[in-house]
Amino acid sequence: MQQFFTEDQAALAQSVQSFARNELAPGALDRAHSREYPWDVAQKLAGMGLLGITMDEKDGGAGGTLMDAVIAIQEIAMFCPKSADVVQAGNFGPIRTFVEYASDEQKERFLADLIGGRALISLGMSEPDAGSAVTELKTSAREDGDGYIINGSKVFSTHSPEANLFLIYVRFGPGLNGIGSVLVERGTPGFTVGQRSSFMSGEEWCPLYFENCRIPKENVLLGPGGFKKQISGFNVERLGNSSRALALGRYAFEAAKLHATDRRQFGRPLCEFQGLQWKFAEMLMKLEAAQMFLYRAANVPNGTLPSANDTAMAKLACNTAGWEVSNEALQVMGGYGYSTESLVEYCVKRTRGWMIAGGSIEMLKNRIAEHVFDRRFDQRA
Repeated sequence: MQQFFTEDQAALAQSVQSFARNELAPGALDRAHSREYPWDVAQKLAGMGLLGITMDEKDGGAGGTLMDAVIAIQEIAMFCPKSADVVQAGNFGPIRTFVEYASDEQKERFLADLIGGRALISLGMSEPDAGSAVTELKTSAREDGDGYIINGSKVFSTHSPEANLFLIYVRFGPGLNGIGSVLVERGTPGFTVGQRSSFMSGEEWCPLYFENCRIPKENVLLGPGGFKKQISGFNVERLGNSSRALALGRYAFEAAKLHATDRRQFGRPLCEFQGLQWKFAEMLMKLEAAQMFLYRAANVPNGTLPSANDTAMAKLACNTAGWEVSNEALQVMGGYGYSTESLVEYCVKRTRGWMIAGGSIEMLKNRIAEHVFDRRFDQRA
């Protein structure tokens, strides 16, 4: 796919690939099965300028494009899938919303550590009764003098066990226009990070509890009426999800291809069996098609955001391809693929989760249908 890159993008891909091969490939299996966030990797990636790629240079970023960030994630993932999460955390997700809308004072307080690989920001969006229907959130922010009192709870927050800063969706008042967001630091009185829970992939999260948690007004990121701005930033997050899903599918594809070339059964290499040849042909078609959706969504002028429809199609295509290809790769490799001694089983579990996280594939189809018919379809009864 490098034939679609500019000269600068091709040079970036080659540089990141060399770094990942030499610095991250050793220890990739251990990292994948570790409960701990790889802070050492975060420091190395920060040193390479791979955190804050798309942020303005005045904010300490590299001033790069969304395509640059996508390229970095995919090249890193091909050698160490777990390390791609660090690139994601430093470029997409809540950090993207933060840098888009934070005040200069907020950036001064938090941004250097976030893109320096010394701190993490986690998103508090989902609630026990508000998942895909995020506008039904109940966590409240009540004005109190020179601050706000936060009450409520959040679930499924990525990086919540390790995060230092939390971007929390809150309700300042009724209706859609009453929704905004605040910044809450770990250790703030009234804010409790609960016990760790695990997803099927081994990735961990903690419930977040707010009980009369008081924050200063300086910690409001987007006040009432900020929901649409938050969601526009969240659309970009989907490119990070898409990039990792597709990259892990490619990782599994390459592992299965090597296995099918070297492994012999019934006196011949596995790749000589037509049934497996057809599997690989279908896998490659899915990967290449999804890659084009991703590049189209990411290839926007610097400083602009991709359309919601393009990000929805990219995520749907990459989630589906990543999951189906990694699952087929595991089948090709049999017991070796199913074993935790191979990263293919890790790829299967992670890609399956991304079909839910960041907008389920069913919700993405709804969003695409709205574009098709140029109208909104309200899911509420």
